[in-house]
Amino acid sequence: MIKDTLREAAERMQTAMDLLEEDLSSIRTGRASPGLVEKLPVDYYGTNTPMIQLATISVPEPRQLLIRPFDPASLKDIERAILASDLGLTPNSDGKVIRLTMPQLTEERRIELVRVVHNRMEETRVKIRNVRRDLIRDLREFEKEGLISEDEQKRGEKELQELTDKMNDKVEEIGERKEKEIMEV
Repeated sequence: MIKDTLREAAERMQTAMDLLEEDLSSIRTGRASPGLVEKLPVDYYGTNTPMIQLATISVPEPRQLLIRPFDPASLKDIERAILASDLGLTPNSDGKVIRLTMPQLTEERRIELVRVVHNRMEETRVKIRNVRRDLIRDLREFEKEGLISEDEQKRGEKELQELTDKMNDKVEEIGERKEKEIMEV
């Protein structure tokens, strides 16, 4: 029973970690990354569709994205979506492909992006603590109901705390890596 609880905790915490990594991949650094526009919603025939489903996105140069729509008719829709987004990028189209050139980041903008990374890291830490809180409550209920002994409950809480600490260290590691990437000139 405790192993199942710890497995559930690990899965839920890992989901929070995966969301953090996915979220941080969309934060712009000095380099071009397909993750920047993959999930960008494009109004395609009246339906909001992620760009990854409408085009191939490649990085021909370190500071440029190349978007090649599967359907040439969607080119204008993709351009509109990029202009409407908060990316601050201007699409250059030749009628077949769209090129997005990443401008240099200013020091001020880099510091602002680092703050965003720290906020996202804190949100993830809160999610991890919430998982811990919920599962500690479950362990205590199991002990009250007589499903596990008090010693097992204490051991489960200790193992859950160790898992929480390990996940928080991973959050810190991911955040530091992203911060280093952003501050790199």
